[in-house]
Amino acid sequence: MSTALVILAAGKGTRMESDLPKVLHKIAGAPMLVHAMMAGATLEPEHTVIVAGHGAEAVSAAARAHDEHVSVVLQTEQLGTAHAVAQTRDALEGFDGDVIVLFGDTPFISPDTLARMSEARKNHDVVVLGFTARDPGRYGRLVTEGDNLLRIVEFKEASAQEKAITLCNSGVMAVARDVLFELIDAVGNDNVAREYYLTDIVGIARARGLSATAVTCDEAETLGVNSRTDLAAAEATFQARMRAEALAAGITLQAPETVYFAYDTVIGRDSEIEPNVVFGPGVTVESGATIRAFSHLEGCHVSEGAIVGPYARLRPGAELGAYVHVGNFVEVKNAILHEGVKANHLTYIGDAEIGEKTNVGAGTITCNYDGVFKHRTVIGARAFIGSSTMLVAPVTIGDGAMTGSGSVITEDVPAGALAIGRGKQVNKPGLARKLFEMLRARKARQAETDK
Repeated sequence: MSTALVILAAGKGTRMESDLPKVLHKIAGAPMLVHAMMAGATLEPEHTVIVAGHGAEAVSAAARAHDEHVSVVLQTEQLGTAHAVAQTRDALEGFDGDVIVLFGDTPFISPDTLARMSEARKNHDVVVLGFTARDPGRYGRLVTEGDNLLRIVEFKEASAQEKAITLCNSGVMAVARDVLFELIDAVGNDNVAREYYLTDIVGIARARGLSATAVTCDEAETLGVNSRTDLAAAEATFQARMRAEALAAGITLQAPETVYFAYDTVIGRDSEIEPNVVFGPGVTVESGATIRAFSHLEGCHVSEGAIVGPYARLRPGAELGAYVHVGNFVEVKNAILHEGVKANHLTYIGDAEIGEKTNVGAGTITCNYDGVFKHRTVIGARAFIGSSTMLVAPVTIGDGAMTGSGSVITEDVPAGALAIGRGKQVNKPGLARKLFEMLRARKARQAETDK
């Protein structure tokens, strides 16, 4: 059976106290909406439809940046979840399959849970995802009888007996497309909030002789984010899970609670991550690499056996070959460092390519920006770049070439050549003593004036 995803993402999220739509607040470097999309993508849906409302333009841009094939529809009035799903009718016209309704602010539904919902749909007309809550609070309650789901009761509508139920509604549902919209057409808004509740379709389905059931999952999967406090809790939940998975996969984390992963971080086994390392989106670290303390990586690739840090920064486009050493206070951006390159201290390498086994001395800078355009530096294999060399791009340093410390290199250097580009040193005997005496006298006069 084909599947379509409908992801509800129209809410403003008043309690977030933010101009940003709630579903665009990030967990592990990705908007919550993207987390929901990734979970649903494991079902290989034929259609993905996002229901946007508040900040629709930004929500649409974020969704399409992740998947250019998604459809976005508008819910111009916030009249409830059934009304929101109804807006997808035209987008799903002609689709013959199951619709799974997800929420953009519930980012942790697992692929396994969605697969079990799809399987349950083979035997039931309506499938609802439920969870047993430690504190049911204001969640809607699932009223069941054996494997049958009789109805969903919103907290505001629940009796005292129904409020005692601990099996709660996550809001996630799976229903055949045609059945879904037939049931939605019958939903009314005769309730306290005057809203059209998607949850009402369960009672309507039962009244029509259709079957409904509940699939359950761990409460952590259903964690919804409605405030900054919730967002921080969701981030902590994600990081705890990623750390546990990393350790189980054969990665050494010296101080797991201090390492922060992005939603898409990939690290190979036998790598070692020291304390206080932060991974932004788009990082792959191959097996046997070492990321030393207080380093920050994003949008980069680190090959086997490489050593990064401490206090290093790898920015988007950084490609480190096998056994590269990038040391303390070194920044690399949009640059390829081939196997065995060493840049161990206080260096900026941007818009560059460096050949194998080249050594880059402390304080070296690729001067890649002229105020308007970026320019590229190319350094050959087995070159030696002296400390505090300024490489003014565009410039090429040949294989086996060398630059003298403190040089400003503005022209290409042939292979095997030594380039020195600095002013001639001149010593002035006794002048330092005279200058100090003059300055100290000036300071003394200033102190007298200030009294």
